[in-house]
Amino acid sequence: MRHYGKFYIDGAWVDPIESRPFELVNPATEEVYATVALGSPADVDRAVAAARRVFPSFSEMTKAERIELLETIIGVYQKREDDIMAALTEEMGAPVSLRAQVGAGLASMKQAVTSLRDYEFEVQEGINIIRHEPIGVAGLITPWNWPVQLACNKLSSAFAAGCPVVLKPSEFTPVSSLLLAEVADEAGVPAGAFNLVNGDGPGVGNAISAHEDIDVVSFTGSTRAGVLVAAAAAPSVKRVAQELGGKSANIILPDADLKAAADYNVKRGYSNSGQSCHSPTRILVQEDHLEEVLGYLADAVATLKVGDPNDPETTHGPVVNRAQYERIQGYIQSAIDEGARLVCGGPGRPEGLDKGFYIQPTIFSVTTENTIANEEIFGMVTSVITYKTVEEAIAIANDTSYGLGGYVFGKDRERALDVCRKIRAGRVFYDGAAANTAAPMGGYKKSGNGREMGAYGMEEYLEVKAIIGF
Repeated sequence: MRHYGKFYIDGAWVDPIESRPFELVNPATEEVYATVALGSPADVDRAVAAARRVFPSFSEMTKAERIELLETIIGVYQKREDDIMAALTEEMGAPVSLRAQVGAGLASMKQAVTSLRDYEFEVQEGINIIRHEPIGVAGLITPWNWPVQLACNKLSSAFAAGCPVVLKPSEFTPVSSLLLAEVADEAGVPAGAFNLVNGDGPGVGNAISAHEDIDVVSFTGSTRAGVLVAAAAAPSVKRVAQELGGKSANIILPDADLKAAADYNVKRGYSNSGQSCHSPTRILVQEDHLEEVLGYLADAVATLKVGDPNDPETTHGPVVNRAQYERIQGYIQSAIDEGARLVCGGPGRPEGLDKGFYIQPTIFSVTTENTIANEEIFGMVTSVITYKTVEEAIAIANDTSYGLGGYVFGKDRERALDVCRKIRAGRVFYDGAAANTAAPMGGYKKSGNGREMGAYGMEEYLEVKAIIGF
């Protein structure tokens, strides 16, 4: 059995100071395929010291030098895409057909180059010079649902700003990030600028969050874990940028193309087996259109193929681990127990699958009182809710502790734009628009603070200085 026992610190593969083994389970087979070493606060100290040593020189790299470094990383990454995709399929069950897992990471890095090329780090405003300077050492904590894309996004934004990093990937998906360390090494990233320490949240994650020599923590994960990160970071008064949970609503306006809206919701909402913070998990439909929309949704779900992620015909693989599988099953059962109307799917695995953490794509017609209409599930479970007026739909959409994403479908663009403006969320998509890396990503309320992607993402790693009198 494979064992991933090394960390990447100060430009070299090193043994942990303290570690314990953690079993990696293939979610499609439920079998252990490898173990990984989980580190300790002592390993974090060593990584942070390396990053701190290189900061003076790394932060002084010119814009042209940073662009050259990022473009070199991109070139090496492209050569390793197949290896990275294979790791993602094994560690999280991403279907080989879901190349977006790899492509999104590439797009994030290319966007960082574009944003860096256009960014002015020093501007004259009257008698003041306003400078944007690297904040220092960045701690990056990434989740298991989009492990490569989010690591690439944070890493490239930090490098564009001139900040060395210490990365802790999820303990459930460490192999793909170890491959990113190989990419950084081959690309010639200066020793100490990229450091990777594997570990869990209470050990390594907490040590990164609390570390006095880390100047900013960028965290993506659950709201519960985000609260713990913020609490650990508070005594050091460091900046904390967080992208957390979501319960996004898709408002289908009365004049919308109902079939297009339903088809999009299934495609977007169930992408990555529903393991995306922005998933439109609540569909709000005018009450007269409920049955028609439910029919379109059921038809769209029937076209999906859930199964072996190594099969090119598979559209949706398993969820990441047993805990997530059981959690989702619990939500499905709660909806049934509460009297929600089951449209398709339901408890248990899809027919023909007797092992693996597979979820049936499931749709319920619910009220706003149902548990699944309010809590983040992180699986292929959609709640359809009716409204009488557009004003009521907006109120329902905003009646949540989250505010990460929103969706609006409607043929009257001005009316739809007005609805988009009234949704309290960081990103709102109109009529099936595709996500793009130039648009800042982040949330309102308990969906986090700060932004990722593009210039806004880079600015999370920059401090603002005013030089007065010039």
